[in-house]
Amino acid sequence: MFKLLILISLGSFLFLSCTTTKEHQEIQVTHNLNKNFDLDGRYNFSPDDKWLVYDTRVEGGGIGRCLSIEKVNVETGEIVVLYETKNPTQFGPGVGAPSYNHIENKIIFIHGLLNCNKDHPYQQWRRTGVIIDEANPGVPIFMDARDVTPPFTPGALRGGTHQHEWSGDGKWIGYTYNDAIMKKLENKTGVHWNLRTIGVSTALCPVEVDHDSEGENNDGTHFSVLVVKVVPNPKPGSNEIDHANDDSWVGKHGYEKEDGTWQRARAFVGTVRNKSGKPIREIFIVDIPEKIDIPSKNGPLEGTTTTFPMPPQNTIQRRLTFTAESEHPGVLGFTRCSSDGKFISYRAKDKNGVLQIFFISPFGGNPIQVTKHDSDVISAVQWSPDNSMIYYVCDNSIIECNVREGENFGQWKRITQKTVEAPTNIILSHDGKTIAFNRNVPTEENKKKMRQVFIVKL
Repeated sequence: MFKLLILISLGSFLFLSCTTTKEHQEIQVTHNLNKNFDLDGRYNFSPDDKWLVYDTRVEGGGIGRCLSIEKVNVETGEIVVLYETKNPTQFGPGVGAPSYNHIENKIIFIHGLLNCNKDHPYQQWRRTGVIIDEANPGVPIFMDARDVTPPFTPGALRGGTHQHEWSGDGKWIGYTYNDAIMKKLENKTGVHWNLRTIGVSTALCPVEVDHDSEGENNDGTHFSVLVVKVVPNPKPGSNEIDHANDDSWVGKHGYEKEDGTWQRARAFVGTVRNKSGKPIREIFIVDIPEKIDIPSKNGPLEGTTTTFPMPPQNTIQRRLTFTAESEHPGVLGFTRCSSDGKFISYRAKDKNGVLQIFFISPFGGNPIQVTKHDSDVISAVQWSPDNSMIYYVCDNSIIECNVREGENFGQWKRITQKTVEAPTNIILSHDGKTIAFNRNVPTEENKKKMRQVFIVKL
């Protein structure tokens, strides 16, 4: 009841807007115009906020042709190479999308399979999560075990993990996932089984698998499961989904339930079908049990040759938004959550058809429209450590918006000047004092632009 009253009261706040004439000074951190410094927009700041981790993906080549994971010191510009691929080719293995642990100096990123070649290139279903401990750089630690050889192994997956994100307490890793076995079934049957879904891993125990002669399987340091159920043909008007992504951890420790206990959970965008069968994206949440090694009645954790790995017992998947029959149906992620677990942020169109920031509680209820801009909000939200401010990109500027309870709720100001190209991949430091982001900078020949790292001090 208390949480419902909060939602109602927030929904009644006045929307204020203003711009300032004094923006913060932008500081360019990287200056090498021979490569990209891609922040990817997750958690790129080190625990002490001194470093930013990034990949060096090339335009048109994506992660499959990316060679290195590096970090840059935000004060000195010093660059340290943390990992480089061995025997790289145009078909992989490739690395990318690195993310820092919030507690330890460890980084996780996407790594293509080591046996990538022309016949078996980097793919959504042919990649894994690799951890680098900065105390031992260059040494890959394979996080999620992979086993594509029946019989499959509980705690191992059978495809590729992507967009890895550590939980606030640094103990869990969440990610999106595509399954190689179901892709093979799709190729055989013509039914669309290559469905993106969501998984989690924790260091419950190392997982060992049978190694195959082709090098498709690998052991992992963490126990991994899928937590979201997807189906190829969702029933119109139901809560069934065929795609899940744009996911994030809810709160630093989850969200507080009515009985005072805390529930670990992950918010995400799921694709349903409206009553006419049209795909609509909605906000969902999945409650994750602390013990993920117990199968549910839906099927084995490791899956079969014709079914996905199934979520563990006591995993609860819930739909939070219901926009399918509204004037402007659908939402956009990425979802981003306040550290206290009270609100999930996302983008959706307002009554004028403009993309705005909305909040919704993990318990559902009526969404709260936070912003009332004249043009679309074009990025996900970054929350301040005390959850009083959010940061995002609108009108080609980085915006700071007040979300404190009170009369100034929704008041905003520009942090950066409006530019021809919008800043991308905005990241807020752990202490809330620095925003990092990417801008495209022309080369001297002005024939192309390379992605560089900038910061502003708040």
